[in-house]
Amino acid sequence: MRTCGATPGGPSLDGIDLATQTVIQGVVLKDGVYDSVPNGVAVTNGHVRLLDSTGEFTAEVPTNLEGQFRFFAAPGTWTLVVQAPGARVEQSVVAAQGTPTDLVIHI
Repeated sequence: MRTCGATPGGPSLDGIDLATQTVIQGVVLKDGVYDSVPNGVAVTNGHVRLLDSTGEFTAEVPTNLEGQFRFFAAPGTWTLVVQAPGARVEQSVVAAQGTPTDLVIHI
């Protein structure tokens, strides 16, 4: 699948000490077809919500101009809720300190 040029996954991790951080990040793409070629277009007007293992709201961030998002969280199981005009997607993730959880979420 081709994309709009956005970096697959989340923003650069340059300068982040991953040994001490638990990172959940990614990019939200809207599937589409242009000239019969599948494409993913960055969702620039979405929000990604982070819920803890009990379903409680923890944080929310908007997607950036490349459709990317990032959370710094505690290690464990989390649920991401992606909301964009006309779409809502939930995804469970397991985050570990020292290893970024890097996602590509299609809506």
